[in-house]
Amino acid sequence: MSAPNYQDVDAFDEYLTALQPKQIVKQALESFDNIAVSFSGAEDVVLIDLALKFNKNVKVFSLDTGRLHPETYEFMETVRKHYGIQIEVVSPDPAELEPFVKEKGLFSFYEDGHNECCAVRKINPLRRQLKTLDAWITGQRKDQSPGTRNSIPVFQEDSGFKGANEKLYKFNPLANWSSEDVWNYIKMFDVPYNKLHENGFVSIGCQPCTRPVLPNQHEREGRWWWENEGGKECGLHATNIITKQ
Repeated sequence: MSAPNYQDVDAFDEYLTALQPKQIVKQALESFDNIAVSFSGAEDVVLIDLALKFNKNVKVFSLDTGRLHPETYEFMETVRKHYGIQIEVVSPDPAELEPFVKEKGLFSFYEDGHNECCAVRKINPLRRQLKTLDAWITGQRKDQSPGTRNSIPVFQEDSGFKGANEKLYKFNPLANWSSEDVWNYIKMFDVPYNKLHENGFVSIGCQPCTRPVLPNQHEREGRWWWENEGGKECGLHATNIITKQ
């Protein structure tokens, strides 16, 4: 069976859902020239590892909020050297960040929630980056956050952001994998990982907003723990919230 045209989003998603992540990544790279892997965590390095099997020049970008753990910066450098690739590091706009910090300080999120800080440090830089692309590949999994990610498709039109030609498409090749699947791949193929995972960290974000989780806690419970239970999302995957509502 040949692949449907990606512009028929539902049919293309149905076709891809029957494939393994390696095949999904291959199809993504064949469908779009102007596409990039979004890199931050363990899942994303699996995607880089897969993508490089088909395109040695695959684009990779990473958001540097300025508040990441030292181990995360070391991890980024390890991945860069391990694969011999360039990683485009995307930072907040100083013209937006500096007034925000001047007015609200460095820890306002403990008082009024993480959304404003995430918007300045993550969402707006991501929006700027995605405006240069036609599609992106993410490491989202359904079991990462049952409240907001349990229905994510393998392929979708990203209604939360605009691409280079207005429309933006998004691949989630690991949507149907579990954390165990990811770590089995990491161990089997000697894929680099963030050393914070060895200290109880599962879902790793900015240093002030991430902590280790206890046994039997869900991985997202280590994020923004001071806030009420709900959508543990920063807005990078805003369509998860929109779909849920």
